[in-house]
Amino acid sequence: MKIQPFELERYFAKYEFKIEHLMSASDCEGLYIQELIAMASPQSLDLWNNLKLNYTESAGHPLLRQGIASLYSETTVEQVLVAVPEELIFIAMQNLVNPKDHVIAISPTYQSLHSIVESLGCELSLWQLVLHEGEWAIDIPQLESLIKKNTKLIIINFPNNPTGFSPTKKELEEIVQIAQKHGITIFSDEMYRLLEFRIEDRLPSISEIYENGIALSGLSKSFALPGLRVGWLTSKNTKLLDQLLEYKDYTTICNSAPSEILAIMALENADGIIERNLEILRHNIEHSKKYFAQVPHLVDWIAPKAGSIAFPKWKGKKPMDQLCESLITEKGLMIVPGKLFHFPNDHFRVGLGRKNYPESLSIFIDHIKSMD
Repeated sequence: MKIQPFELERYFAKYEFKIEHLMSASDCEGLYIQELIAMASPQSLDLWNNLKLNYTESAGHPLLRQGIASLYSETTVEQVLVAVPEELIFIAMQNLVNPKDHVIAISPTYQSLHSIVESLGCELSLWQLVLHEGEWAIDIPQLESLIKKNTKLIIINFPNNPTGFSPTKKELEEIVQIAQKHGITIFSDEMYRLLEFRIEDRLPSISEIYENGIALSGLSKSFALPGLRVGWLTSKNTKLLDQLLEYKDYTTICNSAPSEILAIMALENADGIIERNLEILRHNIEHSKKYFAQVPHLVDWIAPKAGSIAFPKWKGKKPMDQLCESLITEKGLMIVPGKLFHFPNDHFRVGLGRKNYPESLSIFIDHIKSMD
């Protein structure tokens, strides 16, 4: 199996730990381990203090899976599989499609959601998000037009990375109806779920509403715990999860014992952690509106509907690639250009979840003003 380089991750690997200001981080401000342990219940604290570093249950600690199931409606422990998020994308795609199958994937999105199926010899069609009246939107008729006789999988990502777009419940139901009509499986990347700015905008998980739906989520984004490397898949199709569990024997076999106990602590305190992250996001979104309003001739600010990222449009004369290079070399600030999402290079991703985002944004605005 040959796969193309993961451009976004290679970009981060090159700059993330070498520059001072990271304006495109996709996660929320990371929690300290002391903060997390201070939240622990007596039960999970006892698990932590008496943890022996043995192998763990391959599907995930029963208490961890129980905590994950509680985030959903009518989801059982048997419908949850725990692993590293990227690992779950990899093993899921290995089992969901075969060479020459046709796959439809939302675009822009996280590269592995389409690069893996391409590496497996699948035919790929991109379902492009569009800008409509200054907001990101989906075109349902476009999705229908992409369906072929050999379409086996539709890949969606809501709330979307990098745009922060999230459809209405009616639009999600229409996607499910199309998949049901043609007998197509849906893989839904829901890593930013629970970071909706209004609770009424929260979508049900695809695993809750579609029998052939499989949903990815985890602690990296909504819970501000990317260092734990804990994610999960949920699906009513437990036979498929059993197949993935067999495949996992060839990847990690089982999960990190310390990470699992810390994850249990996080899930016990889900409401408080998520509200903490939403407070940071709301503050930074208001800051973005204020600062980008100073340069409407250079940037179109496109507010996200959910999640910790946004994807504004660059309107300046200097090409985005060159702007990114000048920011790194002159200001020690990194932003991610749209081309790393295989999308027109006049967009760029901003990360709204870090506490120092206003400082980074101020540096960015001052820099582009000086070029004007």
